[in-house]
Amino acid sequence: MAVHQGGGDTRTPVHPVPDEHHGTRNKVARSILDHGPSTAAELAQRLELTQAAVRRHLDALVSEGVVEPREKRVYGSRGRGRPARSFALTDYGRSAFDQAYDQLAVDAMRWIAKAAGGGEKGRAAVADFARARVAAQAERYRAELERAAPGEKARVLAEALSRDGYAATARGAPASSGEQLCQHHCPVAHAAEQFPQLCEAETEVFSRLLGTHVQRLATIAHGDGVCTTFIPKGASGAAPGTPKTSKTTAATASASTAGRNPA
Repeated sequence: MAVHQGGGDTRTPVHPVPDEHHGTRNKVARSILDHGPSTAAELAQRLELTQAAVRRHLDALVSEGVVEPREKRVYGSRGRGRPARSFALTDYGRSAFDQAYDQLAVDAMRWIAKAAGGGEKGRAAVADFARARVAAQAERYRAELERAAPGEKARVLAEALSRDGYAATARGAPASSGEQLCQHHCPVAHAAEQFPQLCEAETEVFSRLLGTHVQRLATIAHGDGVCTTFIPKGASGAAPGTPKTSKTTAATASASTAGRNPA
């Protein structure tokens, strides 16, 4: 299942795997979405599969948190034996399917820009909104970053981002010149494609949390496979929230290119 989730869910998104099993599994989940809570027998009939095959897919979907079993409600007299279990989508599973949230976000930011007068004023208003949005996100991470040892800050930030659906990792950069923070999923990529202020504000927050300048090298919003942020070697030793120095001033310059591929 390809899951797009907001900040409230602590699970790592389950990304689509291009094989026959996952394709059928998605069809099982889609059938539940279209027809409501369903038993294995009902799904098997609908999808022209064996009940044994459907149950295997249902077990996998339950383990992923995409569906949950429920006792099927029976109206009138009930026959002998255990009632059949039906399976319903969870909120987490429902978020896997196309929703209008991306377009809603784009429309809202267009409205903000227009209400501010358009042009440079409109872009500045959207940037203010983006900064306010990620500031709340940063506050959730700040305590963890403050407790982390200097060499662990990038990893701790990656773990925090993963809990918010970004599937992030931290690894050494080529030639050991620093670290790369990689976000393999972006819940706001569609909106960020049209409003790079979202990427810029996020990069500024990374800089403040790590206490150093960082450089955004690539973004999903601009066609790259992964959002990649470079963190210089040994640069994350300052406490988050450190007042601006020459390093943090440089961070602002690096953040200004966030969301744009380097020339």
